[in-house]
Amino acid sequence: MHILKSPLTYILILTALLLFGSVWNDSATMDELAHIPAGFGYVTQIDGRLNPEHPPLLKMVSALFAELAVNPYFPTDTRAWQSDINGQWDHGRIFLYESGNNADAIIFWSRVPFILLTLFFAMLLWRWTRERFGPLTALFTLIFFAFSPTILAHGRLVTTDLGAAFGFFIGFIAFLKFLENPTWKNTFIAGLLFGMAELLKYSLVLLIPLYGIMLLTWTLTLPQIRMHARIKHFFALAGKTAAIGCIGIAIIWIAYIPLVLHYPQEKQLRDTEAILESYPNKTLASLDLFFIRHPATRPLGQYMLGFLMVTQRASGGNTAYFLGEVSAAGSRIYFPVMYLYKEPLPFHLLTILALWIGIQNIRRKKTGYGLPDIGEWIHSHFTEFSAISFITLYWASSVISPLNIGVRHVLPTFPFIYFLVGKKLAEWVEMHITVNPKNMMSVFLELSRRFIATIPKYGLIALLVLWLIAETIATYPYFLSFYNELAGGTKNGYKIAVDSNYDWGQDLLRLRKFVEENNIETIAVDYFGGSNPKYYLGDKFVPWQSSKGPASGWFAISATFQQGTFGNTAPGFFRGPEDSYIWLQPYEPVARAGTSIFIYKLP
Repeated sequence: MHILKSPLTYILILTALLLFGSVWNDSATMDELAHIPAGFGYVTQIDGRLNPEHPPLLKMVSALFAELAVNPYFPTDTRAWQSDINGQWDHGRIFLYESGNNADAIIFWSRVPFILLTLFFAMLLWRWTRERFGPLTALFTLIFFAFSPTILAHGRLVTTDLGAAFGFFIGFIAFLKFLENPTWKNTFIAGLLFGMAELLKYSLVLLIPLYGIMLLTWTLTLPQIRMHARIKHFFALAGKTAAIGCIGIAIIWIAYIPLVLHYPQEKQLRDTEAILESYPNKTLASLDLFFIRHPATRPLGQYMLGFLMVTQRASGGNTAYFLGEVSAAGSRIYFPVMYLYKEPLPFHLLTILALWIGIQNIRRKKTGYGLPDIGEWIHSHFTEFSAISFITLYWASSVISPLNIGVRHVLPTFPFIYFLVGKKLAEWVEMHITVNPKNMMSVFLELSRRFIATIPKYGLIALLVLWLIAETIATYPYFLSFYNELAGGTKNGYKIAVDSNYDWGQDLLRLRKFVEENNIETIAVDYFGGSNPKYYLGDKFVPWQSSKGPASGWFAISATFQQGTFGNTAPGFFRGPEDSYIWLQPYEPVARAGTSIFIYKLP
């Protein structure tokens, strides 16, 4: 046990270095432009008018860190704050880049809590898997988590994806502990963590059906219990599960009180009416307005508004470039393909190995696969069954959604996949020796045989794990743009998909460095992201877009805009000629800023 504490320490230190080192020169990404000012509005103004489509908890902690470290000026005399409806983007631009603040300092310190959360998540994942499955499983799981480019990319940004993964994990383990030992103490803890999870991202509502699946399956598979007792136990657990939900609602209610204290009720009502004007379910929209009209339920009304905004956006889809085509309809293969290309190839090989081990284990057991056998297996492997249930539930909801804006949206399933794969690999390499202890020679010979037999196993897994670690470190600092060898590597990943998979605006500081090093006097830029080219490039910046026609001299364009105009349009999707960079297609870029901004020298 003491030996395996050292890998935890070393891996956490290396992960911290990768996170802090890679984020230092990353400019603000797209969603950070909305999340950062929203958090400051919550903390400094006690007002939740900005960015209601995401819960407040992480944004508040982020802003508190930055407020203590930087103490920037937060303007409240802008149109974006006073009269616009959710003017998050304009107010973010004004707050960060047009109010005399040090934007880089605000952005960096706002990111620090997310990095700390990622490190804490890694430690929690290690500790939980070690206690439940043993140290070797914990080590594999920690390595997969700490050296996932997707985890490293989004675990250092002021966004909701890593927080969502953390929320699902704490909600999962708390409810699992409750089922195993349904005391009122564990009920209260599960309710507290359920409420906290719901304050991290609205997708955490999927914990509710997951809890239902876990509760029903746990009760049905309890061994050696008569039906009458089983039904009685189910209703007892169901009652306490309802208490968990009530505690969670109370936590949400309390947490949203600060968001409406200085948010004028008339403006909250006006904003909500405008946002939900086109919401298809008028009953739910009217219920939300009812909550907002009554002072006691205003906090719940603000929470409900965000949830309705998310459901409306998810059903509407988004315009995205994917596999050479631009579409707003979404694709059912989007998330499977992105997962295939965005996770390291050695991890996929380890996953295939783990599946093969699982299949071999089933074949060796030679059971009749009747209902009693299945029930016994589920109850004795309830953690794994519940994890598989969550992965299935989450992926199913993601695949049917037309909202295709990044592999980060299935990131909450990654920790569960990691410990499932790690557990099977650990089972494969561990030696289970059952020999006659009276015959010492047979014990020695059996030990020797088993040890020799495990050497190829350890060698194969060690090779793949070292490949995984080396490939991720070699990607530094471009974790967000990472693509594996199947996609042609990080350099060519933009040909598969862009946006938060590749280009989220993170390379503007690197464009400034290129401009300075090459003594460029002016450069036309079509930039996608949450930063501000004027703030970093000053008078050298010439704003550009495709409708202006051909540029001349130095020209830079973000990969998201380039692929969005170079790609073919899907049937039914219209893109005007003025929105296409047809004139740019004959030219090749002479350089890149980071990975995501292409730089041209035009006639």
